[in-house]
Amino acid sequence: MQNQANKLKNIVTSSLNQNSNTKFIAVTSGKGGVGKSTISVNIAVLLASYGYKTALFDADIGLANLDVLLNVRCSKNILNVLKAECSIDEIIVPIRENLILIPGDSGDEILKYSDQFIYERFMKETASLNDLDYIIVDTGAGIGENTRLFLNAADEVIVVTIPDPAAITDAYATIKITSGFKDEVFMILNMVKNTNEANIIFDKINKVAKNNIEGGFKLTLIGSIANDKNIAKSIRSRNIYVNEYPNSVSTKDFKNIVKKLIYKLEHKVLDNTKESSFGSFFKRLIEQF
Repeated sequence: MQNQANKLKNIVTSSLNQNSNTKFIAVTSGKGGVGKSTISVNIAVLLASYGYKTALFDADIGLANLDVLLNVRCSKNILNVLKAECSIDEIIVPIRENLILIPGDSGDEILKYSDQFIYERFMKETASLNDLDYIIVDTGAGIGENTRLFLNAADEVIVVTIPDPAAITDAYATIKITSGFKDEVFMILNMVKNTNEANIIFDKINKVAKNNIEGGFKLTLIGSIANDKNIAKSIRSRNIYVNEYPNSVSTKDFKNIVKKLIYKLEHKVLDNTKESSFGSFFKRLIEQF
């Protein structure tokens, strides 16, 4: 098994196009029902509207549902590409200018498929995605093994929670585990009354993190989103909230989050030796087995 894994790593490494500078942002949560996928979609839409070539990758293993939120139909997904049943270009769903959806699979086979010849073909094909600026990875809720693989492979991690004791407790558990392989985690407080409530909640979480997580770990509040019943309404109608309600307080919150995210990532010191492409993202997933 170890020899096979080593062969896979060698194949992947030799097949990568290293000219890509794609930034991978994993959006996760400690529990379901906190708006993680909705936030992923609206962040991606705004990035695209600002001229960044963006992809949404549905990595919510067990509940791949971004196609439903985006009101598009997906007949095939990334697992079909891994099985060599189609090309990666055949599964990509154009959403709007500068934005595409890369459909995931609702089963965990996506992380266990290890045929070396198919993976070689897969790695070569992903070069067509190397011009992307951002890939938003919508992970599963909770901190199961599959979710940890995606969080570890991503460049940045955003943890979403709401002002609910159970959700906050689960969010902190996710943050603590993620601190084992990330120096910094971003946080979004969703469904808050106002920024003051968000800051109070974040300060409490951050205090606990500072007292219990060592090694210079940093927890950063990237923003908050005001509670708005129209967000749920837009989900039911399969519309994009920030497009349907462009002048709302919550849309302003989304825009502030995206602008802050862009600023932080573009001013962050990047490791120039690190491979940054959709192929390299899957390489990092493989290396964790």
